Amino acid sequence: MVCHCLSLFLQIFLQIMTMGLLARTSITLFLMVFLLKSQTLAFKLFSFRSVTHEIITRVAILETTIGVCRDQALREGRDFVPPRIVTEESLAAACSSPLSAKGFKRSIKKIVGRNAWVDVRHVFSAKHHFDDESFLRGRDLITKGVFTVKASVKQQRYECAREKLGEVLHTLQDFYSHSNWREMGNRRPYSNLIKPSSPIENIADSATCRSCIGNNCSGNILEQINTQRKLTSGYFNLVSSNKPEGKCSHGGFFDRSSGRDPKGGINKDDVDASHGYLHVEAAGTAIGATKELLEDIRAAAGDSEFLRLMGFTQTSVLCFVIDTTGSMSDDIAEVRRVTSSIIESRKRTSKQPSEYILVPFNDPDYGPLTRTTDPELFKSKMGELQAHDGGDAPEMSLSGLQLALTGSPPQTEIFVFTDAEAKDKWLKSTILALIERTKSSVTFMLTNAFSGRSRISGGPQFSSRSSNPLIGIYQELAQASGGQAIEVTKATLPQATSIIVDTSSSSLVTVFQAVRDSAKPEIFTFFVDSSLQNLTIYITGNPSYYTITGPTGATQSNTEPSGPLGIIEKVGNFHTVRPTISDQTGQWRIIIFSARPYSIKAFGQSAVDFLFDIVELSDGPHPSYAVLNSRPKANSNVTLLVSMLGGEMVRPTEVTLVDASTSESFNGTLEEVAIEVYLATIANVPAGEFLVCVSGESSSSRDPVHFFQRQFLTHLRTSNVSITVQSDAGTLEPGRSLTLPFTVSTSGSGGVFNIRVSNDRSFLMADFPSTLTLETGGSVNDTVTLTAPGNTPSGTDVTLTIEAEAPRATDFNYAVLRISVVTPVTDITPPVCEIVSVNANCSGNCSLLWWDLSANITDRNGSGIQRLAVRQGLATLNTSTVLDGGVNVTLAFLRASCCFPQAELVVVDSEGNVGSCSRSVTSTVSPSTSSPTVPTSANRAERPLGVPGFFWVTAGIILLFQFT
Repeated sequence: MVCHCLSLFLQIFLQIMTMGLLARTSITLFLMVFLLKSQTLAFKLFSFRSVTHEIITRVAILETTIGVCRDQALREGRDFVPPRIVTEESLAAACSSPLSAKGFKRSIKKIVGRNAWVDVRHVFSAKHHFDDESFLRGRDLITKGVFTVKASVKQQRYECAREKLGEVLHTLQDFYSHSNWREMGNRRPYSNLIKPSSPIENIADSATCRSCIGNNCSGNILEQINTQRKLTSGYFNLVSSNKPEGKCSHGGFFDRSSGRDPKGGINKDDVDASHGYLHVEAAGTAIGATKELLEDIRAAAGDSEFLRLMGFTQTSVLCFVIDTTGSMSDDIAEVRRVTSSIIESRKRTSKQPSEYILVPFNDPDYGPLTRTTDPELFKSKMGELQAHDGGDAPEMSLSGLQLALTGSPPQTEIFVFTDAEAKDKWLKSTILALIERTKSSVTFMLTNAFSGRSRISGGPQFSSRSSNPLIGIYQELAQASGGQAIEVTKATLPQATSIIVDTSSSSLVTVFQAVRDSAKPEIFTFFVDSSLQNLTIYITGNPSYYTITGPTGATQSNTEPSGPLGIIEKVGNFHTVRPTISDQTGQWRIIIFSARPYSIKAFGQSAVDFLFDIVELSDGPHPSYAVLNSRPKANSNVTLLVSMLGGEMVRPTEVTLVDASTSESFNGTLEEVAIEVYLATIANVPAGEFLVCVSGESSSSRDPVHFFQRQFLTHLRTSNVSITVQSDAGTLEPGRSLTLPFTVSTSGSGGVFNIRVSNDRSFLMADFPSTLTLETGGSVNDTVTLTAPGNTPSGTDVTLTIEAEAPRATDFNYAVLRISVVTPVTDITPPVCEIVSVNANCSGNCSLLWWDLSANITDRNGSGIQRLAVRQGLATLNTSTVLDGGVNVTLAFLRASCCFPQAELVVVDSEGNVGSCSRSVTSTVSPSTSSPTVPTSANRAERPLGVPGFFWVTAGIILLFQFT
């Protein structure tokens, strides 16, 4: 294997010696990521020697983000030093945003996952893979998809943007593997694929291939096709050998057309493919094309929005769902106090919340959702809340929570404040579905739950779920999400809101949690590793007695507010244990005696964590995987795609599903399939509710190997019911309808199944059944039609949830779809930026001199100029607008220090089309070393990045850069 990798490296090295510096830099980073592992996901999925969609996408995102962070540092006068080992963690730290690593990795994971999804859901669609010479339709997919991404980012619908971006990138990358672009000698990307106003020219209109000689297909494309630079791609057919006369085939075991003359294929999907000898070069060009598309989105969105798209959020989100009925004035005042305290104490610090989200609810109204990065605007919105109305007790709490779940980022901590039961209980299963899909945690702050005047029930109050079913729905939702259902009086609410401060960190990890309904004593143990800081233990419920024993053997009970382990605080049914002992590493034990339900959660702050998705694997012509948007099937294998956080020295040794109520565990088999990515397969998982647990080892150059354990907050459930929705939901136009076929099936008993359909924007839904009758082990097809109002802003998304409930409500499953609402784009022409004059005299100390540039910017009959920005260099920009011959002309005047001799002016119209103009002047005298104007990173920008353990790779890279 090492010999093969070395041979491959030398081949690539010789190929890229003649490339330009930027191309060499791109391929260098690609080489290091590629050679870091010998088994990875592929241009196909699980290949042991080939470059993959995952690698191509990840490398391009990392490199593009390096450029964004470098430019931001330049503008802010900070130094930027690219990390030698480029990972999400190291790059987030280099970008002065170390706590963004988890969000960054989660976003890349979402994009990569949706990229892989295309090979599962569109395996036979020629346009999604540029098969069958479908260049015009493939380009149309890309350009329309890019407009959708830009519109979604403009509306801050980042999850939808990531999904569409992943889909678009798959099609773009496949062009370089499935066409003859590389065979024609092209090393640079085909930019017209992402420019809707540019033509796709010279598509082959004649025979393109001859049969391969045995297994040798290196010369099967006709010479005149490549010399005349005619575009072609392979035809693919799984069931028939039919293809146009004389045309090339895709090739491979599953392509029946490759057995018909001209035989063989031209794909470069992996090193063993028909044209596998060009696989690495095609992958290198695909990286360049991916970067080019990302740069276009970056230019349209701006650097700050691009970083948010990539998950760069330094801290967690502050999200409140608040009852505004008449009895809630005290609660609202307390939330205002906590909010103001958090904002003021963290203003302009690295701990300031990245976003603020507010959803009020009343009866019958709820919403709207406010989402902002401006803390002062959030405080203003909080100040506008007034307690009013609410004559009857139940309120629309779940409707408000639905808005929060669909309108906030994944894994958000959501706090719901109310003193009333839920009026919209029919949404319970929808909320469960959204919790499972978003992996967000919900904590309910239930005030006056013990008082006879409480609106939570009309009579006496009880604290347990079993004895008070009116608040049981809140407890069930909280426990399913890994949150709490805290019952306090209005007077003691301020003592309980400390949980908001505790959980407002993006580096929180859970080491243990458990939920119990039984009335027997229980013993729980968990391990705290040395990377964990600020260990905190929550016990929610009213256990009669409990003791906690630390690693040293010191013990403290709930009767001791202060003891040898630390501090125990109790308010209502909420207990907080804050250990103060200096050494918290080791085994902890909790013994609990309780006659009522309770939950335990132990958490802290650490960089070591994991992310997971439930996936279904797909064999076939393009082996891949798709992330499930529903519950996995019960009594069958469950496959998890697990991504580790904390650096390259973090390795899982065990992935298990633990029964949430009994702690029975089901162990999985682990397979490393990419850098820090593992497939865990758990066999024969029964129906039930489970916690996902990961145990492993981590180490560093300074510390020895140490053990860690982590649990995911959101519970995983299996089901005997399944719902599948047509794979290509597409986009929804304002004022138009979209019909979605779906299938409900059961692996259990038949009967009458209840069907519920809902969406988070109150869009009109029609033509769906309220019930379906299924036979045992059977399935039924039906449809639902969704209509968007005509005034829906382009870039909005709607979350549609389709649910199927088994007879007697014994089981249910769902499908959750996020659908973009996009107005058809009519303006596909970028604005024009024309440099009028340049005035530069930089022959002196550059820190004392300036150069000027003026440009005229027009959009003719387009959608209008929306934004101008300077992307290269450091400059001031002033603009004015004049009318010239009936055309609006924007006059741009740019002034830059001679220490920054390059400048690029980026112009974006309202549809997201990007134009630019740039100029470079020569500076002959450098500033003195004491000048604070020039960041020291300028001379380090092209430094090659290193990979540990691959000395020969590093040596080759050093050799490579000696020839630059």
